[in-house]
Amino acid sequence: MKVPFAPPRMDKRVVDEVADTLLSGWITTGPKTKKFEKLLAAYCNVPNILALNSATAGLEIMLRWFGVKEGDEVILPAYTYSATANVVVHCGAKPVFVDVGADFNILPSEIEKAINKNTKVIMPVDFGGLPCDFQKIHSIVQSENIKNKFVSATDVQRQLGRILILSDAAHSFGATVNNIKTGALTDVSVFSFHAVKNLTTAEGGAIALNLPNPFDNQSIYDYLCIYTLHGQNKDALAKMQKGNWRYDIIEAGFKCNMTDIMASIGLVELERYADTLERRKQIVSNYNTAFEKYPWAELPEFISDWRESSYHLYPIRIKNCTEKQRDAIMQKMFDADIAVNVHFIPVPMFSFYTKLGYSLQHYPKAKDNYEREISLPLFYNLTDEQQQFVIDNLIKAVNETLAG
Repeated sequence: MKVPFAPPRMDKRVVDEVADTLLSGWITTGPKTKKFEKLLAAYCNVPNILALNSATAGLEIMLRWFGVKEGDEVILPAYTYSATANVVVHCGAKPVFVDVGADFNILPSEIEKAINKNTKVIMPVDFGGLPCDFQKIHSIVQSENIKNKFVSATDVQRQLGRILILSDAAHSFGATVNNIKTGALTDVSVFSFHAVKNLTTAEGGAIALNLPNPFDNQSIYDYLCIYTLHGQNKDALAKMQKGNWRYDIIEAGFKCNMTDIMASIGLVELERYADTLERRKQIVSNYNTAFEKYPWAELPEFISDWRESSYHLYPIRIKNCTEKQRDAIMQKMFDADIAVNVHFIPVPMFSFYTKLGYSLQHYPKAKDNYEREISLPLFYNLTDEQQQFVIDNLIKAVNETLAG
């Protein structure tokens, strides 16, 4: 039996919706993208959402919108995918990594220690779909002591008057804190709709705008539509109106727009997303029931009295396990034709970042999480038989490896 890691849920409904788009004569940014944006905003209960070609683009666009530049610092967890840090480097700013907790998420106490007069943005990451403690993060940036450290350099920064919280919510679409959905938990949240995500558009992402007064989120959305399309003040849909061909380039923008082909997939995925979450929740429950009896199993957190995950990953950790043993367990799973993964190799481990002087030794919990973590297959079409095969083989692989 073969068990893949996280194939997307593709079926006739998706094929039919995409075919409808292909035959409509409109395949780039158009009516379906705009419809997708409106439905996403309604789902998250936020003023506006802008759909783009990736979450990475969304993070960088918002850093640039906020005026992040050389000499500035952005605080983020050491335990994340490289994109979270790379976009900071693209802007010429300095990534400031801090450690994470047992839930894999950024520690608010470490955030507070890292803030100085150069700090412009905090980028929490909702690891595996579990939202960060935004209440604590907000209380930090709203405190008078921290606000007094903030040095505004642009009109936007002066308008906010504090550090921006830009959530990397790539994993957490549909997650909640106190029944409030991700997207509405902080200033700006950025989702990923990559092929392996709970809700996919093949590639793609979205910016959820939830900025406080006196910001006008609609005006910011309108501006970002221009900024993410070369700085062109009319998109292709607008230019197709009779006699409306003339346009202007108002600044040197970027090219990050979503297409209607991508949005077609998203429209189907969004309509049935409650069903998707329910199935993922059941798979997680099955794993928990199977592993909770074993003393070597450290189960991930998915739900508490104040937050609930989107059930994006199943990141089990093996207690009293070395990195070498973890790798041996994974190899046994590969040998059984079961695809497993590690989320994530912490960013300070990568050669680009070590050459800049970063070291994983400064982030002990991130190091510990990484060395013991294995992500198990979790996707909508995972059958009960396949899941039992994964469970049986992991138990066997761990017992053999730790005994040896």
